[in-house]
Amino acid sequence: MPRPNPLPHGIVPMQYAFFRADGTLDLSAFRQQVEACVRAGVQGIAILGLATEVSKLTREERSALLAAASAAIGGHLPLCVTVFGQTPEEQIEFVREAERARAASVVLQPPRTPGIEEAALLRFFGRVIDAAGIPAGIQNAPEYIGIGLGIESIEALRRNHSNFRILKGEGSAMLIRRTIEQTGGTLAVLNGRAGLELPDNFRAGCRGMIPGAESCDVLASVWSGLQAGGRAAEEAEARYREVLPLLTFLMQSMDQILCYGKRLLAKRIGLDEVHDRAPAQAPNAYGLACLDRHAARLPAWP
Repeated sequence: MPRPNPLPHGIVPMQYAFFRADGTLDLSAFRQQVEACVRAGVQGIAILGLATEVSKLTREERSALLAAASAAIGGHLPLCVTVFGQTPEEQIEFVREAERARAASVVLQPPRTPGIEEAALLRFFGRVIDAAGIPAGIQNAPEYIGIGLGIESIEALRRNHSNFRILKGEGSAMLIRRTIEQTGGTLAVLNGRAGLELPDNFRAGCRGMIPGAESCDVLASVWSGLQAGGRAAEEAEARYREVLPLLTFLMQSMDQILCYGKRLLAKRIGLDEVHDRAPAQAPNAYGLACLDRHAARLPAWP
């Protein structure tokens, strides 16, 4: 079987981590999520990003989720793996593991080093990118992680490291457009933010989006319609307007999307009660009522 296109494109939902009541990983629920996303018609699967609560996971748990995702996909869709680690050596080790698990690409998160200078971050990323045997990129999310690169530094990374091929941006469509223009359209740029501004990101030249999994079926349909153009694009815009209030509710903060987005996904695909791993935002009656109201417009899961 030929391997899928290694560069992420289209709708590539970031998978949630699920936990049992005793706090351990629920790999069965995680795999059920991956399989549901595949059925929803997405173009790829992403794991171990902020929505996977990667900073709460042990090294062994990250490996377990990687293996579970790879097995559930079975090589039929590209797997994009976010790499978390405090040193280049730690990240390179996990890149190697991702390669063995048949990942198509890796996206590096910055080390959680408060105050790290951009020059040091460039050296860190460059070393890991050069060591990767599959297409590599970075997640640039200073609003959510507190650490990131400016557009000039992103362009320097692109000039100096030929395997830097993917940018997961986390910002407005205006910022994404400016980044694409400044890097000459040479990077596969994807946005996240739960799918906010999806049509504008499409028009800005985004290769795709990495939203949460909870609405990936609708967003995959929207993306396909926008690609088709004409009447299909008009219908896609209308579908997007229907789901936008939900996305806005979820993306008020990472804590909120983890709390309510995960519960929405669980309900839509038939998973049992959701248990949180601390620290975590707890749901309340008002928030659940808002979620139910916004989610009422969603179709049945494919």
